[in-house]
Amino acid sequence: MHVPRRQVALSALLIGLLLAALLGASAPRAHADQIGVKRAQAQGVLDRLRQLDAAAQLANSRYQAASRKLRAVEHQLRINHQALGVASGNLGQAKRTLAKRLVAIYTSEDQQSSLAVILGARSLDDLISRIEAANSISKQDATLVHQVVSFQRQVVHRRTMLRNERARQNRLVAARAAERNQIQGRLASERRLYDSVRSQIAHMISAQQAAQRAAARNARVAATQVASPKLSFGAGPTSTAVPGVRYSSVVGIAMRYLGTPYVYGGASPSGFDCSGLVMYAYAQVGVSLPHNTVAQWSYSDSVSVSRSQLQPGDLVFFYGLGHVGIYVGGGNFIHAPHTGSVVRIDSLSGSYAAEYDGAKRILG
Repeated sequence: MHVPRRQVALSALLIGLLLAALLGASAPRAHADQIGVKRAQAQGVLDRLRQLDAAAQLANSRYQAASRKLRAVEHQLRINHQALGVASGNLGQAKRTLAKRLVAIYTSEDQQSSLAVILGARSLDDLISRIEAANSISKQDATLVHQVVSFQRQVVHRRTMLRNERARQNRLVAARAAERNQIQGRLASERRLYDSVRSQIAHMISAQQAAQRAAARNARVAATQVASPKLSFGAGPTSTAVPGVRYSSVVGIAMRYLGTPYVYGGASPSGFDCSGLVMYAYAQVGVSLPHNTVAQWSYSDSVSVSRSQLQPGDLVFFYGLGHVGIYVGGGNFIHAPHTGSVVRIDSLSGSYAAEYDGAKRILG
């Protein structure tokens, strides 16, 4: 009955070599743990938060600048309103003064009237002097009126421009406020999402740590209660005995490195891949295993064991011999799963059940 077993092993070896060449010795990335997925989600939210925070800072600066401009426009409007009031007062006073002078010119004997100028002259030179004085006064009055009217027109024009500017600035301030409020709303939403994801991660880590502690306790109990070798009976002369476990102590050795990060090709406490962890743990008890999942499956001094016969220390294989772990008891195994993960304990009945290939017991 050794020939069929060798044929099975050879077939598995060929399949494993092919898969190893295509996929590598580590577990597929498609089976990333949920905590890793949540951490990636949290990082994505954090990146968006940083971008939104920068956008919010810019939007707030633009809003503040628009508000300052609006306040400056309002200040100029107040100044122009005051100037317009002064100009209007001066204009009114000038108009009243001019009206009085016109009345005086035509209704009085004032020396500055045309008739008084002519009749009051004592000589030709005196007449010329009087006419020039009257014209000068008229010109001054006209200049005064012109200046006041011109100033009034300028102030009114400036006030109209500032009112238009104020309306434009009001619209700009409203737009900047809406932009800022929209970004701040998105920021608040992303912060709530980030806090929620972080809370979920913390809960998942806590649950995982509790499960890891429970699995470790179960593994220690199982390791101290290793059953005596079980027999596997076939039909007639084909029955064979499965030797008992000699290396259950590797479970305790491997569990010292729970939490150690996965490192592709790693085989030391600074980092392990799946076969590296198995090789390192067995090396501590004097067994030199190869650093390769397929080669560990085909290790000469080992026997296959059924799932019902698994005992702490047995090697369990998955994904077409692309992944390996150490059975710890209680239906659990310890392994280095994949890039981004750490050495941990998982259940054979979980997501790995569908990918289970078989188990090997190291004999020496």
